[in-house]
Amino acid sequence: MSAKPATVGAAVEDAAKRFEAAGLTYGHGTSNAFDDAAFLVLETLRQPPDSLKKNWKKRLGDAERASVEKTVAARIESRKPSSYIVNRAWIQGIPFYVDERVIIPRSFIGEILFRDGGFSPPGFPAEIKTVLDLCTGSGCLAILAAHIFPKARVDAVDLSPDALAVAARNVKDSGFTDRITLHQGDLFSPLAGKRYDLIITNPPYVDAQGMNSLPPEFSAEPALALDGGADGLDLVRKIIDQAPAYMTERSGMLCEIGRGRDNLEKAFPRLPFLWIDTAESSGEVFWIARKKMEE
Repeated sequence: MSAKPATVGAAVEDAAKRFEAAGLTYGHGTSNAFDDAAFLVLETLRQPPDSLKKNWKKRLGDAERASVEKTVAARIESRKPSSYIVNRAWIQGIPFYVDERVIIPRSFIGEILFRDGGFSPPGFPAEIKTVLDLCTGSGCLAILAAHIFPKARVDAVDLSPDALAVAARNVKDSGFTDRITLHQGDLFSPLAGKRYDLIITNPPYVDAQGMNSLPPEFSAEPALALDGGADGLDLVRKIIDQAPAYMTERSGMLCEIGRGRDNLEKAFPRLPFLWIDTAESSGEVFWIARKKMEE
């Protein structure tokens, strides 16, 4: 390798070239070598992810160059996502702690909830007092919901005790421990008798073919958080079947399912799913009001 980069910008460019040469895979908050390199370098230096322009010409000290080289080399040699290397992920400008006990937060639901003007599809409740985040993982969507709905109490459920340990750390860091409650169990099982104005869920939805061909970066994540069964919809079907019993009269559900739209619409031909697109997704997140699920 050539001489160590002297500035932040040079470090990002150097890392991006090395990532491309190594044939790394992206998709954990970044979609290309340059963005992944920028994220990793800035996080190593503990600078905000939107500060690259401001820091581009900043000169690096010897210790900083050594730290950047260590994390860049770890990304290439381990093929683990950058977020695992620096134990940080960001959604909507909010940082979350992550490690290999949880899937790296990247749900499109965060973008949908934070849309300018608010998220208010047909059938959306006028007031949100209770929210359920099903398959919470790192707790990120529960925390985002607490930001968006300041008067709501939020329950967050996951089957994995390891994931809930990470979620507990993030909830504590968020300052919402008085409004977010974590539950360990299989989907709705720990919630007997409870009903919610809004359900949000990003369940495992990778199909068997996808699980068998995961690149190393995705294989580093917990299989439990990815594996959705033969067609990717094992848990999604259960959620749709069971959800109405846990929804208030004017409730609705926002659910991310990846590329399973065709299979889902075939499985539930009478349900009028409203597909919510984002800047980088189409037909991967649906909204449905409870009253539409029972017609």
